[in-house]
Amino acid sequence: MPNKSFRIIRPAVLAVLLAAIAVAQEQSPLPALPSDIPKDAIVRILLTDKTPSGQDAVWTTADGVIHEFFQFNDRGRGPKIYSQYRVNRNGLVTWEESKGVDYMKSPVEERFSSTAQGISWKNEAEEEKRPASETNFYIDLDGGPEAGELLLQALLKSKGGKLPLLPGGEASVRKLQTLDLAASAKKVKATLFAIDGLGFTPSYVWLDAEQRLFASVSSWSAMIPQGFESVVPELQAAQRKVEDARAAELASKLTHKPAGDLIIKNVSVFDTETGAVKSNQRVMVHGDRILAVQPEQGQKQEVAKGSEVIDGTGKMLLPGLWDMHSHLGRGSAYLNVAAGVTTVRDLGNPIEELTKLRDEIESGRQIGPRVVRAGFIDGPGPYEGPIKVLASNAEEAKERVDNYARLGYAQIKIYSSVKPELVPIIATEAHKLGLRVSGHVPSGMIAEQFIRDGADEIQHMNFIFLNFMPDVKETRTPARFTEPGKRGAGLDLNSPAVNDFIALLKAHQTVVDPTMAIWEATYTDRRGQPSHPDAYIFDRLPVQVQRGSKAAGEALDASDPAVDKQYRDSFANMLRMLKKLYDNGIQIVAGTDQGSGYALHRELELYVQAGIPANEVLRMATLKAAQVMHLDHDFGSIAPGKFADLILVNGDPAANISDIRRADLVVKNGEVLRPAELYREFGIRAQ
Repeated sequence: MPNKSFRIIRPAVLAVLLAAIAVAQEQSPLPALPSDIPKDAIVRILLTDKTPSGQDAVWTTADGVIHEFFQFNDRGRGPKIYSQYRVNRNGLVTWEESKGVDYMKSPVEERFSSTAQGISWKNEAEEEKRPASETNFYIDLDGGPEAGELLLQALLKSKGGKLPLLPGGEASVRKLQTLDLAASAKKVKATLFAIDGLGFTPSYVWLDAEQRLFASVSSWSAMIPQGFESVVPELQAAQRKVEDARAAELASKLTHKPAGDLIIKNVSVFDTETGAVKSNQRVMVHGDRILAVQPEQGQKQEVAKGSEVIDGTGKMLLPGLWDMHSHLGRGSAYLNVAAGVTTVRDLGNPIEELTKLRDEIESGRQIGPRVVRAGFIDGPGPYEGPIKVLASNAEEAKERVDNYARLGYAQIKIYSSVKPELVPIIATEAHKLGLRVSGHVPSGMIAEQFIRDGADEIQHMNFIFLNFMPDVKETRTPARFTEPGKRGAGLDLNSPAVNDFIALLKAHQTVVDPTMAIWEATYTDRRGQPSHPDAYIFDRLPVQVQRGSKAAGEALDASDPAVDKQYRDSFANMLRMLKKLYDNGIQIVAGTDQGSGYALHRELELYVQAGIPANEVLRMATLKAAQVMHLDHDFGSIAPGKFADLILVNGDPAANISDIRRADLVVKNGEVLRPAELYREFGIRAQ
């Protein structure tokens, strides 16, 4: 679901967006290009798992203006942007205009101008003026991927391959490798470049022999000229080796393995079994397991030779956090650990990609959390999800479940296009094999039916609210966001219908994964302000990441004051519903559906804002998550024999939940990682 601003020069963000792309509203996956696009325009195709989903068309007119049209289609969402650019002899943009709609179909308009008199720009999030400059490059917020090529061209012309950016930061370029490619009798020499300074990780771009943008690829998506689709796997494999090498280098550099036992002394320990805090404790770790938890006795306690001793005075030790709604990627794996998240439940990823990433984490070649896998199943058709594990009948449904069970998955996630009549078949087969069942409530059902047909868990608070809006028949389109936003405030939480539904949840021991931080962003983020999940850490983020945050890419259009109020009031009612669920004994798990790691901190803050005690929120994000997945014998509490997955926090999050953001130390598998070091490598300043 996350949809931060799209850039061909930001493949990490591209991958997050493309992980959601499917077909929209009974249309072809590939929307038609407008009739006014010139026939000689360069057209690049956007592919998601080999399926065409959008286009980027670029052409230059006789007056030297570069024109671009960019669009992609994601179940009714997706941008449609017209852009125009002028560049000078150094490749710097001197004038730019973009107009259209963003991913959530909110109207956007952007203008930039650089003259001898000065620089100015205005978009939906910014309005600034600066003195004239002959060196600074402006990256537009609302334009298409061509902005990435223009930046790369300017970097290649610049002295030392570096350029200062507007409104801040610096970009640099590195040439990596060249491949000779052929497709349908066409040949091209493609060279891979890395651009640093735009986000958390390098952005990788392939240029052709004329140094024009040829392709941008991620693990299972690509943008490439028509006719060259067949070479995408070759590009992906070559780029993957580069990314693998960087990940392994960071893992070797930043993972500290104690030479002997690890001892954390004089520390307060959060007891997840009781929700209480035990002061003045000593925790001893041997290898990857907790050896002992004892009251601190100072020098009376023996310390084995070679032990690494850490003084925890004034700090609190907690089990590592769990994010129960993740779609893990290479960058998000790293950022999760930096935020103290040592285990994630992945709720939808291509089998091959997740297997490879999980293996790299377990072997120590990639910094990342433990991964509990849930297998994604959708139905075929015009709205099918991008992970092509599809079932159209009972036989296929059972085959998909059986395969996930053979691969060691713990859960099945049902998606929106699964036929309602297949839900009980999937649930029965999964339960027979010991797998849990959760998901989006499929279109044509309401949550009550989903539960009665065997679902153990519901993802996302909007599906709880849609249970009381049965007239919303089609929930595969943006209606599943807009209708709860516009009508959710009017739901009477004390009505018989709501009380009966909660009684059903309790009777079936149904778990709810509400992803509240997503709904806060969707309904209350506004352009020009940091996105709520980013707000606490905003000043520490790279400048260009800050700009993306202020673009409010996840928010619905609330330009109408009446709609703005509806959305805010509906989110407030969602918080009240969360508290009502908790008060009635419904199991809640903390998940983000985002990739920053620190989004989980915001999720937990919202639970406390709703009225749930902080110590109970911490239990949800540790022991109770492990219990839901039947892994509490090894995880979720600080006790002898359990795995040494720990976070040392400079504060007391059991009293002030926001202190969970102040982790000084993360221990995973008995190995030590320091968030300040991890964040520095991703361009995030220390606290």
